[in-house]
Amino acid sequence: MNRPTDVGRRSRPPLALVGRTGSERGPAPPPRPEPDPVRPDRESARAATHPARRRGASSGAARTPAGEPDAERLAAQLRERTSDLQRLKAEFDNYRRRVHRDRLAVGQIAVGNVLERLLPVLDALAEATAQGELTGGFRRVAELLEAELASLGLTSFGAAGEPFDPHVHEAVAYTPPERTGPATPGATDERTVCAEIVRRGFRVGDRLLRPAEVTVTGRPPDPQGDQLA
Repeated sequence: MNRPTDVGRRSRPPLALVGRTGSERGPAPPPRPEPDPVRPDRESARAATHPARRRGASSGAARTPAGEPDAERLAAQLRERTSDLQRLKAEFDNYRRRVHRDRLAVGQIAVGNVLERLLPVLDALAEATAQGELTGGFRRVAELLEAELASLGLTSFGAAGEPFDPHVHEAVAYTPPERTGPATPGATDERTVCAEIVRRGFRVGDRLLRPAEVTVTGRPPDPQGDQLA
């Protein structure tokens, strides 16, 4: 068997040398994709607009460096909000009471104005009753009318013998004690009382609709003033 000659050996390039030189290397690996410079901005915008991330950020900001919530600051805010609510509730309660009181006052004024217009009717009925002209069914109607007006708060006052009060009585005449006939109850030289009721007075609630017109007796009138003391 013939051995291979040296010429045959030299005609084959050494396998160890193929690919070791820079010019003989295979295709270079594909380049790595560079990071998108726009992506961090998108992530930041998404984190800013996402409610859960905002809450997480705010809760993280509300924590101390040790990671515990700021209990004292939260408790102070709670006390402040509670105080605001209590103050608002007190103001609303006062407003509600004031409105209720104003409504009652307006209602009493309206009722009083109507009743004041009916006082001449009551005077005519009282005069007819005193003269015996109001009998039968008419008397019954007058009694029902007075009862209905009383249910609205209308009350009459004025009686012989009661002390004279210039705030609710209007003196139309003075009669010396010796001329009053039978002694008027309560009449003395130091005290002025009502001797006769000329016209009844009326009030509704605390509002005076009309003072009672009376004649007085007892202590003489004060010459320095128009009203009897």
